[in-house]
Amino acid sequence: MLRRTRTAKVYTEPATDDESDDMTGQKKGDSEELEEWLPNSNEGKTKGRRPRGTDETGEKKKVTKRVAKPKEPKPKAERKPRAPRVPKVKKEKTNTKQQTEDAVLPKPELQQHVAVKEERLSINLSSNNAGEMPDECPSSSQHFPKVKKEEPNDSFTFDEPAQKKQKTTNSAQGRPIKLKSGNPCVEDLQMNWDPIQVLAEKSGVEQWVCANIVQLFQEENTIPFMVRYRKELINHMDADAVRDVQLTLEELRSVAKKSRSVSQTLKKEGVLTSELEMAIKNCTTADEIDHVYAPYKKGSKLSKARRAKELGLEPVALALLQEPQKLDLQSSIQPDTKGLSTLDEVATGVQEILADMIAKDKETLTYVQSLCDRSSVTMHSSVSKTALKEQQPQQGNLKSKPKDIAKFSLYTDFTCDVQRIQHHQTLAINRGENLKILTVKVNIPDRVKNDFCRWCINVRWRPQGFARPELMAILKNSVEESFKRFIVPFLSRGYRTKLTVSAEKESIAMFVRNLRQRLLMCPVRGRVIMGVDPGFHHGCKIAILSPTSQILHTDVAYLHGPAKHKEAEKLRHLMFKHSCQTIVIGNGKACRETEAFFTDLIKQRFFKPIDVSYCITDEAGASIYSVSPEAVKEMPDMDPNLRSAVSIGRRVQDPLAELIKIDPKHIGIGTYQHDVSQSLLRAALDGVVQECVSFVGVDINICSETLMRHIAGLNAGRARSIMEWKEKNGPFLNREQLKLVKGLGPKSFQQCAGFIRINPETVRSVCSGGNEDFKLPLKQTAEKKKVKGSGSTSNQFNPLDQTCIHPESYSIALRFLSQIGGSLDQIGSAALRQSIESSVKSRGLDVLAKSLDTTPETLQLTVDGLTQPPGFDIRQDFEQADFKREIVSMSDLHDGMVVTGRVTNTALFGAFVDIGVGRSGLIPKRFITPDKLPVDQRQRSLALGPGERVEVRVINVDLQRNRITLDLIRVLR
Repeated sequence: MLRRTRTAKVYTEPATDDESDDMTGQKKGDSEELEEWLPNSNEGKTKGRRPRGTDETGEKKKVTKRVAKPKEPKPKAERKPRAPRVPKVKKEKTNTKQQTEDAVLPKPELQQHVAVKEERLSINLSSNNAGEMPDECPSSSQHFPKVKKEEPNDSFTFDEPAQKKQKTTNSAQGRPIKLKSGNPCVEDLQMNWDPIQVLAEKSGVEQWVCANIVQLFQEENTIPFMVRYRKELINHMDADAVRDVQLTLEELRSVAKKSRSVSQTLKKEGVLTSELEMAIKNCTTADEIDHVYAPYKKGSKLSKARRAKELGLEPVALALLQEPQKLDLQSSIQPDTKGLSTLDEVATGVQEILADMIAKDKETLTYVQSLCDRSSVTMHSSVSKTALKEQQPQQGNLKSKPKDIAKFSLYTDFTCDVQRIQHHQTLAINRGENLKILTVKVNIPDRVKNDFCRWCINVRWRPQGFARPELMAILKNSVEESFKRFIVPFLSRGYRTKLTVSAEKESIAMFVRNLRQRLLMCPVRGRVIMGVDPGFHHGCKIAILSPTSQILHTDVAYLHGPAKHKEAEKLRHLMFKHSCQTIVIGNGKACRETEAFFTDLIKQRFFKPIDVSYCITDEAGASIYSVSPEAVKEMPDMDPNLRSAVSIGRRVQDPLAELIKIDPKHIGIGTYQHDVSQSLLRAALDGVVQECVSFVGVDINICSETLMRHIAGLNAGRARSIMEWKEKNGPFLNREQLKLVKGLGPKSFQQCAGFIRINPETVRSVCSGGNEDFKLPLKQTAEKKKVKGSGSTSNQFNPLDQTCIHPESYSIALRFLSQIGGSLDQIGSAALRQSIESSVKSRGLDVLAKSLDTTPETLQLTVDGLTQPPGFDIRQDFEQADFKREIVSMSDLHDGMVVTGRVTNTALFGAFVDIGVGRSGLIPKRFITPDKLPVDQRQRSLALGPGERVEVRVINVDLQRNRITLDLIRVLR
């Protein structure tokens, strides 16, 4: 009986470069998913997919069922999409169109669910709780890290690896909702797998949701718009989850693009066979394509297996497996041909071909992966030989290297199981390896090799007949050579890539959480603020700001010199003159001394009768902003040092409006920002800035151009056009007038309109400031509308323009108000809120939505908009800056002391807390346990973020190293 020698995915010899080159290679997407490969057409008909842990008896039965089969490719069979791994839906379908429909609208009875730990928390405007995702049998890639089934109430993720899956909620109506038009994504990719199905598998989101998200993106919808106004189509997913799906979709598109490029290159070189093309189109990651394409790259060394095949030894190798009793190696000897001149050379060539076949076989790789999953695979890091050599001549010029090695002292002899290694450890080891200070190795136990070789010789690659001892020796050497040269490097690269990708994603998620909470800190309104940028020799820069952030006065005060009493009198005069009672001090150099200076004055009641208080704020990025083009444009004639003081004060008055002017990477949040993919980090941070600005909403008539460009649907050009329109025509009277702005088409209006507010009080104040031709916008409106051919625009204020209700839902809001007997003048009033609550309680939201011919999600958003008071700000529920009047130092702390503080930053290993002693203390991750957190924060990997107030216990104070270790007691609300 003939042995099958061709699998659906062709694998070639992996590169044998150093692991550092492997690690810094493709980081985009997940690494090779062994069980995700397409099954062999013959295999699919004769047997099912072998689950993990199948015993050897079962494998022997599969071997005996193999039938002789010619090698010609069968594109029709090979192009079948992969069978889903859910047992109840494992049937393969040959009809591509039917598969696409099933992917978009899966049958409800086939949906199984497991609770998967949720790693992220973003602004979720839905009132629904997080739901579940379909059950999937784990593939080889999902065995690491393991997805643990849990009860719905226990979704905490402390001390667990980051999960790849994202959890979504159940459909509000209990059934999938399909967009009306088809999805052209399937035809665009031109691969052998269904994009929607693979997207669902990689992201952990239901297929119908993935299909809707893909189409929404193709229709140029933004994430904030989808999360707020298309909840029913995306199954109430939050912005982070939708962003993950978007990134995964981009990865799949790049894989398809790379696949076409590689196929064209191979076709030009004349080496593209139908089998090779099929293997390339079966790839779902860039790493898999690189693995297939590596032997064919220009300049790459011809593999030993390919050279042996060119010598005609492939039939001999197949005969050893299929008909060993008839094989005679002597007949293949050709004395005049290099590589065939002796019996040893022939045996070596056959051995190379067999080793290559074993390394490419899908079932073999799946089995060895399952062995590794049941074993303790470890990663070991140690000092590299290069670093040791450079460390020896310490008297020379190389004195920095020993310091660098000291920074990595924790990892100079570090060993950890790959299933238990922490994300920050992975990133730290990668950084040390990139600096050539550390060398890293993945250790696979010897038991894996022994079990693997035994299984290959006795089960998978057992000859189909009697094989003489010399032939069995060739087979045994082939298995050992394949394991050593190909499989071990392949597994090592896979583990390193998975660890790095997982750590990068969690690090970026930490950045996103920190940035979101920093941007959404509650603004301090209605106060005159003195911003202070502390300094010694060059003095403290002072800026006094009005309640609306206008600059009232700037100055420089030398508070730490001999004339500090005179400077104090100057400060008191300024505070009396501008009625200022709030001081904001930057946390840079001289912050501690400046804080002590103001504390002494407050204790002496120096500013009496004004009750003065102060706070410390993070000044990270203020210096960079002060010399940026935006700062020069905003404050053209001001010294850059004074601009920093202005920025520090405005960060407390309106954190969102001020911090969006600065590159998020310079705000001082997160860790390991230089060790992760910069493109992914930039996309994630830009996305969360847009999300925060949009969900908070902006008053279009007073917001800055910088803030405006971050609204969903707008960009720098459209924001500039809006500003020019306001300068020419005066303030906007309603949202409809946005359609008159040049460059703002219907799609842009749809995306941005719901996030823009028209405040009538602002319009009145602007108009009374000198805009005499108040009807100019109406005249311009009528004239432009004739050109556009879309009717006329009213010049009346619309109270709904102050709310989060989208203009497309205004008719629904008016009909709903008519049903309950309300009016637009009552928006935000207690009477209207009571009427709405009683109506919803008596009839139910679903019934009301049906009577209004809308969805419950849209009606709920309408209810929120009608009941929220004018000027409602979602940030009012977030933390505000702490103001104080006294100071303590590290020497005042002692072990066991209980203090309160505010989280300033979170990292993958813990949270930093400002307890008012001039140095932030660290709460190690092991002390952040579920029982110390509110219930709504137990679904996040660290569950703390910047701005949150906490009660902590001092565990250790190290004055020599200037370190404070804290234990979390509880989160203060």
